[in-house]
Amino acid sequence: MQRLYDFLRRHPTWVDSFWAVVLFGLSCVSLTNLNGAPDHHGSLPVGLAVSAVLCLVVALRRRMPEKMLIVAAGMGLAQLVLDEQSMIADFAMLVIIYTVAALGARWASRVGLIAGLSAGTLATIRWPEHHSGALGNIAIAVFQTVPFALAWVLGDSLRTRRAYFAQLEERAARLEKEREAQAKVAVAAERARIARELHDVVAHNVSVMVVQADGAAYVLDTAPDQAKKALETISTTGRQALAEMRRLLGVLRTGEHKEEGEYVPQPDVEQIDELVEQCRSAGLPVDFKVEGTPRPLPSGVELTAYRIVQEALTNTRKHGGPGAGASVRLVYFDDGLGLLVEDDGKGAPHELYEEGGLDGQGHGLIGMRERVGMVGGTLDAGPRPGGGFRISALLPLKPAH
Repeated sequence: MQRLYDFLRRHPTWVDSFWAVVLFGLSCVSLTNLNGAPDHHGSLPVGLAVSAVLCLVVALRRRMPEKMLIVAAGMGLAQLVLDEQSMIADFAMLVIIYTVAALGARWASRVGLIAGLSAGTLATIRWPEHHSGALGNIAIAVFQTVPFALAWVLGDSLRTRRAYFAQLEERAARLEKEREAQAKVAVAAERARIARELHDVVAHNVSVMVVQADGAAYVLDTAPDQAKKALETISTTGRQALAEMRRLLGVLRTGEHKEEGEYVPQPDVEQIDELVEQCRSAGLPVDFKVEGTPRPLPSGVELTAYRIVQEALTNTRKHGGPGAGASVRLVYFDDGLGLLVEDDGKGAPHELYEEGGLDGQGHGLIGMRERVGMVGGTLDAGPRPGGGFRISALLPLKPAH
């Protein structure tokens, strides 16, 4: 059945032709029975010819609605001139008026409406019911006009509905394109911001290495132990800086570069506690817990963890509503850092996380995913059952290759 339905949808002219044949058959039977009746006007050959043309109008109504309207109007005038009284095939006039109102040009729709409203009156004038009187004939004319008016109204309503859905589809397609463009812009902007921050981290590590190297050279003869410790610090810091530079490769940096001497240490995991205290002082209850054994982490991982917590708590303050609370969990695994930020507020729509950003500067989950992707981690975010929002991230201690 579904295949048949799809086939009929792909071949509407075949469907119309089938109904045209049915209509012509009914017209032939009706005209044959009425032929010779004392109260019937018209001849059988003329009636059959007019019926055949009107059925052709039904068959081709969707392929050329405007032309078929003109043909149907011509057949109506021919019936009036040739005294060929109304027949079953005249149903084609209702069909073509509906069709031009739904599919045809605007001028054809207006012509169809005028012709439909005139058809009943003209038929009543041409073939009046003498025993009904004037009021009876007026009632008959009105009764015959109503179907034409209804056919036009249905067709015009279908046209309006189609135009409305087409507008909705166009708007949805435009919004989708705009959203894709905004997402690309957001990704580019976020990558540039991440590149600047990572550049700052690397510059800070290099500065530490320079200071430690100068100190080691100064105490090399007098305090060999201190010099050895400084060299170990240089080695560790250098490896971290090298890892950050590898993550930086492939990211195009835009915007203004900082001048030499402006590089400062970026936020790290230890400063999350200060961030939580700032939120508490601002009136947001935050439950902060650290699980596992804290240990030094790559600067990029620490920076990413700090930014995720910062953006999530900022969003909770903005959209959580009165009485909302949050919880922050940091879990040190053997090979990574787990991060879980939850709130029990009313939350913001998921689209706002994707498009509007959380901290007023980034781009919501787009920015978070870019940050986490830069360190080779994974991010999972979405509404919590029962209300609120959850952000879960796993940041590996070693970059993925």
